Amino acid sequence: MKRLFAQFTAAALLLATALPVSAWAGAAFNRTLKLQGISFQVQSSGEGSEQQLTITTSGAKPPIKPIQQTVNGQVVGAEVADLNSNGLPEIYVYVQGAGSGSYGELVAFAVTKGSELSPIYLQELSGAPAQGYQGHDQFNVVEGCLVRRFPIYKPDDSNAKASGGERQICYKLKAGEASWILRPTSVLKF
Repeated sequence: MKRLFAQFTAAALLLATALPVSAWAGAAFNRTLKLQGISFQVQSSGEGSEQQLTITTSGAKPPIKPIQQTVNGQVVGAEVADLNSNGLPEIYVYVQGAGSGSYGELVAFAVTKGSELSPIYLQELSGAPAQGYQGHDQFNVVEGCLVRRFPIYKPDDSNAKASGGERQICYKLKAGEASWILRPTSVLKF
């Protein structure tokens, strides 16, 4: 099962990174995604290292107010899922930072029963999973997990070439005190 999961994730990441660099650099993002009767239109615009992100929903009753915020980097992907299996969707937006590290950032929201978008927080990397981390993150929703994958750098590696393999972290969506939190449940090294 773990091997199949790893193969599926590797294939999904290969597809996600198959776009030419010119398609990612400075490009506006506009995608509509739908799950459980709610549509999310994810749009970004702007030049340079910051973009304006807008998430507009339709299909919720009462209607949900749009979210607008500035992100540091380029929006490179978005997915919808129901990782907590509560019958209400979440939107996951993937941002790639500018610069040689291309640090990944996640902007995510869960639809609540009161027809609002509640922020979802991704726990910061720390401890053993953070060792050798220097960015170049890729995110995907796979089999009930938000998967984060990145190369592992050894102390003498240049930013252009990691030689320590790759690390993959599976995060599950859990209820926090006032919001939702993505907590790591497994860490694999390839």
